Amino acid sequence: MSSIRDTGRAPRRGQLHGEVARAVREVILQLTFFNRHVAGNLDLKDVDLACLNLIERHGPLGPRDLALRAGLHPATMTGVLDRLERGQWVVRERDPSDRRAVLVRPLRLRASEVMRLYAPMLTSMNRICAGYSVTELERIAEFLRLVADAGRDASENFDADEQVNESR
Repeated sequence: MSSIRDTGRAPRRGQLHGEVARAVREVILQLTFFNRHVAGNLDLKDVDLACLNLIERHGPLGPRDLALRAGLHPATMTGVLDRLERGQWVVRERDPSDRRAVLVRPLRLRASEVMRLYAPMLTSMNRICAGYSVTELERIAEFLRLVADAGRDASENFDADEQVNESR
């Protein structure tokens, strides 16, 4: 229940929600462009770099699991993995628990190339973070995790909605 005193805050809160939403969209846009530049410098496609990131964060992964996480068709994933393997970014190995299955594991041979390209952004982020208290950084990290979770949920729901629409 809101009091009369809170009436002036409601429009400001709504305004801030809009500002946050616009800022998140701008972050997504700028990081998309930055990742495109990084991928281009590594002779990778955007989707290849995204999949490499998933493999590094969650791997080793089976191609099917990777395709699901990336929201890609398995045939598309085969092409991505072929390119990543040719570029010596990943290796496909037999799954020790199921010799019929394959796991994709990242190779660290070219990690320094990736770090070199991301270094200016990481330096900027460190400079930005230095201006915040530990408590503020904890809140920012929590907010970003929740936004990432919301994006993941939206993607999963979008895929489920698309499957329902395709079956009609």
